[in-house]
This record gives sequence, C-alpha cells and structure tokens, in this order.
Amino acid sequence: MNLKENIAEGLRSIQGNMLRAVITASIIALGILALVGILTAVDGIQNNVNQSFSGLGANTFDIVVKQYYGRRRGMVDKVDPPILYREANDFKELFLKKETATVSIYTQASGSAEVKRGSEKTNPNIQIVGCDESYINIKAYSMLSGRNLNDVDLNISAKVAVIGAELAKTLFPKENPLNKNISFFGDRYTIVGVLQQKGNMSDGGDDRVVLIPLTAARQFDTRGNFSYQITTSVQSVQDIQEAIGEAVAVMRRVRRDQIGQEDSFDVERADALIKQTEQITGGMKVGGLVIAIITLLGAAIALMNIMLVSVTERTREIGVRKALGASPQKIRTQFLIEATVICVLGGLVGVILGIFGGNAVASLLFEQTSYLIPWNWIIAGLIVCISVGLISGFYPAYKASKLDPIESLRYE
Repeated sequence: MNLKENIAEGLRSIQGNMLRAVITASIIALGILALVGILTAVDGIQNNVNQSFSGLGANTFDIVVKQYYGRRRGMVDKVDPPILYREANDFKELFLKKETATVSIYTQASGSAEVKRGSEKTNPNIQIVGCDESYINIKAYSMLSGRNLNDVDLNISAKVAVIGAELAKTLFPKENPLNKNISFFGDRYTIVGVLQQKGNMSDGGDDRVVLIPLTAARQFDTRGNFSYQITTSVQSVQDIQEAIGEAVAVMRRVRRDQIGQEDSFDVERADALIKQTEQITGGMKVGGLVIAIITLLGAAIALMNIMLVSVTERTREIGVRKALGASPQKIRTQFLIEATVICVLGGLVGVILGIFGGNAVASLLFEQTSYLIPWNWIIAGLIVCISVGLISGFYPAYKASKLDPIESLRYE
C-alpha cells in the first residue's frame, strides 16, 4: 500500500470508529487550542505594547524622584526630596552644554482633576500636565488638530491647553474644540490643540490629559510640593548608555548628592516597560506551553488506547493482509498513519479555534486593529500533532506488525 492508500485506509478506520476518533481528535484540538490560542493572544498583547511605545524608541529616558511609601521589616522607607524647578532647569542647562540631545521638563499638576465646559464636566480622572514645547514630540504624541505649545506660551504663562482625544470627545462630541474654553482649578483655558488618540496602553490615561504651559502649571504649586520630571531624547540608541551616565553625573551635581551616597533620583528608560512586558508575556507563554503539554499528554494516552483497541478489533484483517504478502513495515506504517491522521484533523481544528480565540482575547484587552496570524505557532502546533500521532501510534503499530498471521486468521 502506498502513502495515499494508507491515508485513505486511515480515514475509513476513523469512520468505522467515529465516536472514539472524534473524542480523541477533540482532546488533541483542545491541546492545540491552548497552545496556539494562548501564544497568539500573548503575541497580540506584545505587539500592541510595542506599537504603543514604538514612538518613544529606545533612545529616551526620564529622570524622576524615587517614591517609597510605608514600612518594610519595621523600617521606614526613605523618601527622597522632589526635583525642584530650579534643579530641573540647572540640569537642562548643564546637560545640553555637553550633549546633543532634546530635554523636556514637565510636572503633573494633578492626576485626578475635574474639567468643566459650561455645565458639562468630566469624571475626576483627568491628568493636568505642565510641560514645555518639546514634551509632545518626546512622549510620542501626535497632533490631530491645532498647534503645540510654544515659547511664547511659556514666557507669558498663557492660559492655553492641548487636550487628549478622549477628553475632546467627552466635552465636544459634535463640534470642533479649537478656541473653545475649558476650566479646572477655578481657571479658564483656551484649547489650542487636540492630540490624536494614543490607545489604551495606560488604560486610556494618555487620552485623558490636558497639557498646559509649564510656567502656568507652576502657579498651582503653592506649597512647593511639585516634583519636576525630566525626559531626554538622544539622537542615536548607540549613545543612550553614555548619555545616561552623563545625565546621572550632572544630576548628582545639581542635587548635591555626596560621594558614596545613593542617587536621590531614578533614571527610567522608555523601553523599560517593553522589557518588563516581554518578561511577563514570556511567563505567559511558558504557562501556555505547560497547559498544552498536559492536555496533549492526556490526548496521547487516549489515542494510544484507541489504537490498541483498533489493533485488537482488526486482528483478522491484519492476518489477511499478512497472508497476502503485507510486510510488518507496511502494517506499522498503516497504523502510524491512522494515528497521525486523527492528530492532524484534531490539530487543524485546534489551530483554527486558537487563531480566532487568541485574537479575540487580544482585541478585548487592546483596541487591536490588525489580525495576527502566528505562522510560527501554527507550524509548531502541526509538528506537535504529527509527533503526538507518531509517538502514540508507535506501540500499537509495533504490536500489530508482530502478530502471527495464522493466529490472527483464527481470531474471532
């Protein structure tokens, strides 16, 4: 029998034992569904994370104050003093003398403000950020309409604002928000720009933002509690480590950190979250593989049992084939192909369900615009199916090939 005839015989055998074959194929399908589905979802999540931070690149970093709260092992955590406006400006001036870079100073005036427009108002979850003209570009925002903040706005502490996409939809659902007024903290601001939607990487926080001139935001710092953050972008990713080293040296000088004393600030790279997410998704992939392996192990045992029963039921058939000249190798090949056909049929169903399921999960977690087809995992899943079929079918096939033809013909 050639390969085509063996496959046809395998399909006929499956039809003759439809219930058991369907159950086994279903178990195989569940294992491949777990494998392909989880890994597709993880890849979709990682792609959305990468897209959300693609504009930031690996050539930017922030200087922020360490924030520790509470107690650990009976010891009170140290709280470093905030970065003052003077310190941020001193850093910018000193750093730009040595490095070719773009530096932006910003501060969060509020993370839970309520913004009003006439009688309309938002939930108290709007971020009010005071920044300079470089902030939008470094933080990978894009203008949907209007203009960015400029030097004139900062010099005169102008009451102007650039608002996020979600805020614009909330307060101006059917009209152009440009040159309209909004108010918060008792002050009225004129909208000069609207940002494009950035996505829900931060649960929509980047779209619920109001950007105002840094000098205007300083007016809310009545107690001197604001901590000013510094974000820096260098020209090439190859320069990032050298730039960070220089930035640390300059900031320690500005902050007057003593020799041997720990830094009173943190340096955070823009791609740090991507690396953290890759570690998390890597763990999720391992979990998906473990689930798939356990499920496929159960399917392999069930498949081996079905094939052993099939060998017993078809003992006379095996005897007839051997009597007609079929070699033990031909018998082994036939049963191995039958086992593999069952696995491949179940695997194809699992792959299709896994692709749809994985993309559905990624779409629920993120506003996914592209449909991901993980060819690597599809190929891996099918290879696993064939491997399971060969491993599970080997012993039954070997047993069938060793049957004595005379004894097999006498079998009732």
